[in-house]
Amino acid sequence: MLTRGRIQLLILLASALLFVPGLGAVHLFDWDEINFAEIAREMLVTGNWAQPQIDYLPFHEKPPLFIWLQALSMKLFGIGEFAARLPNAICGMLTLLVIYRIGDQLRGKVFGMLWALAYIGSILPHLYFRSGIIDPWFNLFIFLGLHAIITLVQCDPSRQAGALNARNEKHAWLAGLFLGLAVLTKGPVGVLIPGLAMGVYWAWGRFRPYLRWRRLGIIALATLLSISTWAVIDLLRNGPEFMVAFFWRQVAMLTTEDAGHGGFVGYHFVVLLLGCFPASVFALQELLKPTRTADAAQNDHRRWMVILFWVVLILFSFVKTKIVHYSSMAYFPLTYLAALQLERVWKKRASFGWSRFVLGGLGSLVAVIFIVVPFAGMNINMLKPLFAQDPFALANLDANVKWTGLEALAGALLLASLLAGHVLHGKARYRESILAVFGGTALFVTVTLFFFINRIEGYSQSAAVEFFESKADEQCWLMTKGYKSYVPQFYGRVREAKPDEATLWHGPIDRPVYLSCKVTHIEEVEALGTFDELYRKNGFVFFKREPS
Repeated sequence: MLTRGRIQLLILLASALLFVPGLGAVHLFDWDEINFAEIAREMLVTGNWAQPQIDYLPFHEKPPLFIWLQALSMKLFGIGEFAARLPNAICGMLTLLVIYRIGDQLRGKVFGMLWALAYIGSILPHLYFRSGIIDPWFNLFIFLGLHAIITLVQCDPSRQAGALNARNEKHAWLAGLFLGLAVLTKGPVGVLIPGLAMGVYWAWGRFRPYLRWRRLGIIALATLLSISTWAVIDLLRNGPEFMVAFFWRQVAMLTTEDAGHGGFVGYHFVVLLLGCFPASVFALQELLKPTRTADAAQNDHRRWMVILFWVVLILFSFVKTKIVHYSSMAYFPLTYLAALQLERVWKKRASFGWSRFVLGGLGSLVAVIFIVVPFAGMNINMLKPLFAQDPFALANLDANVKWTGLEALAGALLLASLLAGHVLHGKARYRESILAVFGGTALFVTVTLFFFINRIEGYSQSAAVEFFESKADEQCWLMTKGYKSYVPQFYGRVREAKPDEATLWHGPIDRPVYLSCKVTHIEEVEALGTFDELYRKNGFVFFKREPS
């Protein structure tokens, strides 16, 4: 068995190799990736780090902590895709290290390694560390805060002061610090999720108090102190307007449906089942047949993880806006539950059970999809009748995207890892089977990104990115009509706030105005009577208005 120090070094090296290479190989994607990167870019342009802004106007949806990380990265490595995504790659390395260390404290080195393997070897948890969205850091801070609270709850005076269940108050301060950082990363949901989990735990314990008021007070105070490092400064400099607008925007996102982001109640169940494959299969098995031990603290920690999982899943099932990463906080408890089953298999050298067949069926479905897609791309005309009712999507398919068939190797790799896991399981080599399945899935994600991500962008946004990138060095105004996008600002390297839309459409201008719309909104632009069409490409139409 490797020493703990060597295990942690191995985790850092493996995660760096998986997460860092290729971060800048493809453009950022609309909306979220470009949205946050543009806010960071404007921080560097304006020198205003206190108040997030986009298009040089106040941005009320997100607080600034993650944006600060991106801006610092851009200051070091230049404005671009690599710098925008690097903070999350670092977060991935830290996250795997954190869950290994916590798992080691809870149940030993084997469990810690299996938990880290379950996380890195599942599709979406792995993929998110190669993105430029806020959620990885947000989730890590919430998890660290909640873990500190769990440590306080399990406090046992008979244990040594340096043990997991420490007797001093530092964990209360740490809980508040991390929850405050979560709020500074994404907003009030950073305290809503752990608050709901604590409430459910309280109800589960028949409303018996489980934390001293003093410790609750310390947690609240530390949370407020963390948040105030930004909020108080902003209030003093800019007054209450930004914070009031920020608060109501958070309420709106939870209670209303953003256009194009609706979904059915079971949306996040499907996302977690497919997106967290293969860990989701083992987690489901653990939920149906719980693992119990003689250690009360271990059983209690499992209860916390089950509560956290259901709080996240139920909360975002009833939130009107349905976006894939809203339920990403569930990745921590889900992979923890999966690791409990993997530990059973590893230590007892026991079979997977029925999860073996679900694993093969669900995984084969995912693999077949990625094997078929490249050949469908090679015969794109056969797909066009399916999009006959959507002119924009139909025009997207005209993109000059080259498929060779080699892209199917990604799906073949997943299928091969599943087959290897099945064969090893049949020979009672259960440990090797776990490594084959989860190691194969981790490689599958990397290979899929290599083969697919540029081609996906080719269909979805490359025409617009290419157009606005070509205007980055020209003194002009850039805009879209009929759809929302941050491509003009980030890739056009906009340096100042533009006039209002009415002026850009009809009023006096001192420089050219370039406009992009989808083919479904051509008539709206033509009705303005001031723009001349330049060209059309892949569903986008580009116009120019010359100064009078």
